[in-house]
Amino acid sequence: MEVTEVSKKKFTFPHSYTLIFILIIVAAILTWIIPSGQFETIVESINGMEKTTVVPGTYHTIDKAGYGQGIGAILEAPAAGIISAVEVVAFVLVVGGSFGIILKTGAVDRALFSLATSLGDKGILVIPIAMLLFSLGGSTFGMSEEVIPLFAVFISLMFSLGFDSMTAILILFLGTQVGYVGSTINPFNVLIAQGVAGVYGNPLLWYRVICWVVLTVLSILFTMNYARKVKANPESSLVYQSDQTVKHKFQNFEADKEFSRADKLIVSGFIIGLGVMIWGIIAQGWYMVEISALFLTIALFAGIVAKFGQKGIAEAFVEGCADFAYAAVIIGLARGVLVIMENGMIIDTVLNSLANVLNGVPQILFSPILLLTQIIVSFFVPSSSGAAALTMPVMAPLGDLLNINRDVIVLSNQFGNGLMNIISPTGGVLLAGLAIAEINFSKWFKVGVKAFAMLAIATVVLLFVATLL
Repeated sequence: MEVTEVSKKKFTFPHSYTLIFILIIVAAILTWIIPSGQFETIVESINGMEKTTVVPGTYHTIDKAGYGQGIGAILEAPAAGIISAVEVVAFVLVVGGSFGIILKTGAVDRALFSLATSLGDKGILVIPIAMLLFSLGGSTFGMSEEVIPLFAVFISLMFSLGFDSMTAILILFLGTQVGYVGSTINPFNVLIAQGVAGVYGNPLLWYRVICWVVLTVLSILFTMNYARKVKANPESSLVYQSDQTVKHKFQNFEADKEFSRADKLIVSGFIIGLGVMIWGIIAQGWYMVEISALFLTIALFAGIVAKFGQKGIAEAFVEGCADFAYAAVIIGLARGVLVIMENGMIIDTVLNSLANVLNGVPQILFSPILLLTQIIVSFFVPSSSGAAALTMPVMAPLGDLLNINRDVIVLSNQFGNGLMNIISPTGGVLLAGLAIAEINFSKWFKVGVKAFAMLAIATVVLLFVATLL
């Protein structure tokens, strides 16, 4: 008798859009299971910014009627999420269109190719230098969305240096994110959380600097180790196949073409623009609207120098928007998960339950459980300032009960929020970078979860030491 073998289908990780829609459905189901409730809130001015903060001990359940999210809410969530994230979506599209013009000139590509050629085997030094700068930006002024325009540039540079697109994601995303984890004076993370928790003067600043150094060094070593393995055996890269299909998009230049005066003028304009952006963010408080206007200015300058004409500039802008559309839409879809939970009024219930679990925990177990709690909270509230405003009024008094400095509670917030965002399937900056590189989230997860585990162990130790101070 002939035996026919039935081949088993290998599990395929869902498409990013599918994954987010599944999360929207799960969130909607939870709104029917988890009781709806809320804390009373007050509006306060913290460090010059108005924030809504929770009043401890005021949590109460509310009638579930009308808060369970049904099929209609699920289908409306993607559009509602895009509307809620419209500022970020618009930013990505305008910057994407601007990069369409800049990259079409080939000037930046030729400059990066020349740089890679001159560096030779020393090209790997780009990794520690760049990650140190991005981590410093994340630690001091909350650099995050600002790196979205740089993904295309770094992907092209990594290709020229013999690495892969995942290396670029690690440099930019992990670099800024580890800065968030090791925040020192980040106003969106540390200062707001300290204000809400009633901590003044940043008493653990010296210890935060130590944490930042330790975590940044670990991340740099992790990325360099990954990059060395890829360069030694390119086909071992998880993104080797997808890189072959997108290289033309990031390296669409003639390698033998001279790096002309026009190219140098365009690259100079681009570098000056990046300098202006850094000045604007630090000194003028620029955010996405101002940064997008700056990149549009750089793009128009590049198009004029390259003699594209009005039609060529417009067509290149449209092509750039198309390349970044996937990233823009996925950011909005991810926000739809939060919209469902907010409309279902279950976020405060989750926070209150976690606070009750922590109350009475022995001090030796407090650090890892507190970190785990903050990681869970950050899944529901990805915003560092939002998570701080919601959790600090509830968590800070727990530190008093256990005779632990309230600033340690703040430290746990920044650790947990930064760590969760490394592997969260709803993180806007991460999803934007993956979309630009055309990398599936599952491939990032295989790499990112290793970085997450390494940093999680380090932060548990650092947090435990902080409880002893």
